Amino acid sequence: MRSVDAEPYMPPFERQFTGPQGNQFAYQYSRCNGKKKALCIGINYRGQQAELKGCINDALNVKRFLCTTYGYKEEDIVMLTDDMKNPRQTPTHRNMIDAMHWLVRDAKPNDSLFFHFSGHGGQTKDYDGDEEDGYDEVIYPVDYKTNGHIVDDLMHDIMVKPLPTGCRLTAIFDCCHSGSALDLPYMYSTEGKIKEPNIAAEIGQGLLGMASSYAKKDMGGLIKGGLGILKVASGGAQKAEEYTRRTKTSPADVISWSGCKDSQTSADTVEGGQAAGAMSHAFITVLSRNKNLSYQQLLNSIRDVLRSKYSQKPQLAASHPIVCRNACGPFDCS
Repeated sequence: MRSVDAEPYMPPFERQFTGPQGNQFAYQYSRCNGKKKALCIGINYRGQQAELKGCINDALNVKRFLCTTYGYKEEDIVMLTDDMKNPRQTPTHRNMIDAMHWLVRDAKPNDSLFFHFSGHGGQTKDYDGDEEDGYDEVIYPVDYKTNGHIVDDLMHDIMVKPLPTGCRLTAIFDCCHSGSALDLPYMYSTEGKIKEPNIAAEIGQGLLGMASSYAKKDMGGLIKGGLGILKVASGGAQKAEEYTRRTKTSPADVISWSGCKDSQTSADTVEGGQAAGAMSHAFITVLSRNKNLSYQQLLNSIRDVLRSKYSQKPQLAASHPIVCRNACGPFDCS
């Protein structure tokens, strides 16, 4: 392992290949010396029953961090928060979808795009077979009660599929049930290894969830846990993984950071006297100390910051295998 104080290691910029011989996918790292654009969404759901406190602060803090640390320009950052007076800047379902399209519009190789969401997240039944647990991840716009949630499949279709070879997209999801919120096919462990389906562990977690749901008289949780166990036991987890890698590996350079596993919740808390999302705060804190961390070092450092106070375990996912374990920082390879 390299020292965290070492200079960032440059990833290989030539085209890389993954997959079995005869059916390989090509992808390429971004030099991140092109256009920089960002979309920051923070939703407190003000006046609603499930109101949060720190999400607007998260969006503002991330915007400031991008400008001061990584050279993003304010005019190239779209902000959607539910304290905005301009109706086009409120995080409605329509505005969020439009802003996602704006983020990736006219994307070029070596561009560096950034997406941040802080708000409510959840799950819904998976219908296309790409989820190991049988459930898609979703995020909730401010008007979700009337216009519904936004599913991970749609976010992948809008923000990942159109990207050209060698374009970087970094995404942060600071919300509950967000581990695979962008549907990227390669999930990484803290050891820098690609995670594979763990059948015994998933069945055990399903049984534990069913027991907890039974104790709370939560029939929905009992049914969901039973369906998850059935899918794992029948080999659905491996099929879902194979399907995702076949259909959602990208020629672009996409990295996603999530506040927790798909099965966990993310904390809306207070840090330094200010309401904030635990994941957003930890991400900024770690990179403000040292922007030259590798992906593996960054994942471990974020978990270290959160471990003493929270049970959530942040996740790292990618659109391709990370062939360079000591890849450069998340936004700047130049």
